[in-house]
Formats: sequence, structure tokens, C-alpha cells
Amino acid sequence: MSYISKKDREDIPAMAPLLDLVESSMGFVPNSMLTMAHWPELLGTFGSLAATVLQTGEVDGQLKQLIAMISSRAQGCNYCQAHTAHSAHRAGAEQEKIVAVFDFEQSPLFSAKEREALRFGWFASLQPNAVEPQQFEMLRAFYSEREIVEIVAVISLFGFLNRWNDTLATKLEPNAANFGHEVLSSSGWSRGKH
Repeated sequence: MSYISKKDREDIPAMAPLLDLVESSMGFVPNSMLTMAHWPELLGTFGSLAATVLQTGEVDGQLKQLIAMISSRAQGCNYCQAHTAHSAHRAGAEQEKIVAVFDFEQSPLFSAKEREALRFGWFASLQPNAVEPQQFEMLRAFYSEREIVEIVAVISLFGFLNRWNDTLATKLEPNAANFGHEVLSSSGWSRGKH
């Protein structure tokens, strides 16, 4: 059970355009956003930031979601792992690639370029941050500085979301929970406290 109640959409009519956009992108409105709605300015700002980070830029949207999955796994946030798996699928990632993401170092499904971004995502999400100068050099072999900024933005966005959802024990929505159970349970994922 979540420690903070979620707002009903009817109670936040000013947020309707944002919530409609999120629903069209994800297939549902995340409970995390409905808890943020207790502070409407936060929800609006977060919505803009998340849309910029995840839906614009030069780095492929599927890869951004897979980086977010790795980052969320490093932080132990089951809620965000289920969300990002579901979102990666909606962005066009094949299910077998989503299942294999936690084994990206050995899986033949990932290119050297993808491995580098996923490895960077893992190390940047550890506590304390474990990124070393050589990892930036390895990332630069595949990505421009603009793309590296996008990768770091994904990791940073999910640092916020991982803490938000784990701290509040945000209830996992049925769409994401079912997808997580079907696709990620073989990799050790569970609903956890969500």
C-alpha cells in the first residue's frame, strides 16, 4: 500500500492535457504522477522534463528505456523496472531483448554500442556512483557529447523516479505489473512492496 494517496484525475482538471499525453504514450497514467499531483507545479514540471528526456533527442527511445531499466535495477526499484520494460515494449523493443537486458554483457542481442550505454547506466546508478574517466572515453567511441548528455539525463530522471516510487511504495498499475510478471519474472523481478 502506498504511503501517499493518489489524486483522482477529476480533481486535477488543469493537468488533463499532460495526463492525456502520458496515457497516450504509456497506455495508462502512472500512479507516481497521480501522487505528484498533490503538488501540481511539481507534476507539471516533472511531466515536461520526462517528455523531453524520453521522447526527444538523438538517442533511440528503445535504448533510453533499456538504460532506464538498468538504472532502476541498480537502484532496486521494481516499480520502475516494470514501467520501463513496458515502455521499451511500447517503443518497439522485442520482448526477448527486454528479457535479456540484465544480461546485456553476454547476450548476442546487444551491439557493442548498446552495451556501452547500458554498462554506463549501471555504473552511474550505483551508490556511490562508480563511473570512472575510462568509461566516458569508451562511451565517446560511440556517442556524441549531446547523446551522452541524453544518456545521463535518462539515468538522472530515473534516480528521481526510483527514489520517489520506492520511498512512497507507489502501487504498481495492472498494465505494468502484468507485463513485469510475464516478461521479467524469469530475471528475478518481483512486485516487491509495489
